[in-house]
Amino acid sequence: MTISFYKYQGTGNDFIMIDNRIGKFPKANHKLISFLCDRRFGIGADGLILLEDDKSSHFMMVFYNSDGKPGSMCGNGGRCIVAFAEFLGIIEEKTKFNAVDGFHHASINDGTVSLQMQNVNEIMEKRNCLFLNTGSPHHVQMVSNLENYKVLEEGAKLRYGIYGEGGSNINFVEQTGDNDFSVRTYERGVENETLSCGTGVTAVALGMHYWGKTKSEKVNIFTKGGNLVVQFTKGPAGYENIRLDGPAKQVFKGTIEI
Repeated sequence: MTISFYKYQGTGNDFIMIDNRIGKFPKANHKLISFLCDRRFGIGADGLILLEDDKSSHFMMVFYNSDGKPGSMCGNGGRCIVAFAEFLGIIEEKTKFNAVDGFHHASINDGTVSLQMQNVNEIMEKRNCLFLNTGSPHHVQMVSNLENYKVLEEGAKLRYGIYGEGGSNINFVEQTGDNDFSVRTYERGVENETLSCGTGVTAVALGMHYWGKTKSEKVNIFTKGGNLVVQFTKGPAGYENIRLDGPAKQVFKGTIEI
């Protein structure tokens, strides 16, 4: 069987995109998905995303981590699938799509995607860290000298030591300005540091506002893969009108035999 695919990246977070509206991709084959995401033996990616038909919106986003298992919401992947849908001619400037955590609205303008995230009504404060769910679970912890921090080693310790097999993504943060923060993330499912994590930078922006590190409802986040902006409104029930803004780009397309 020959599969056509497209490769997209959003601030260095890269994904295999497959148009599965006809439903022929064997998505129950998690070993195959892991192989396709392998950077040495397959195509190589942080995850694989299927674009499928949906009766209640423009399309359905079905996301798998690079280990081949179904994942929770992926913010950068969400921005990339919006760019993919525009490329396929499914949408124009605005869209509503379905994902594992519900419906999302988004807009795209000249390669920049603004993605609405789900409201966050609960932030748990632990010793020296925060835990919140922005579509995926996230641990947020401030550190110094982030550039030289042992993200892989320390992230793995926290991911398995505190959160167990179900796990959490682990974000290490350093403040660089009044409304500016640098972030490095250890992602579960990838089990490594990624160049960027959309739900992670969203969690960081909300967490830094919650902690009083910034008073702004527009936060600039700097990752190894590029820059993102998170905007939100602090309401009586929590954080609302959350948007993740940044670039999404098609890198290449091809076919592979499976």
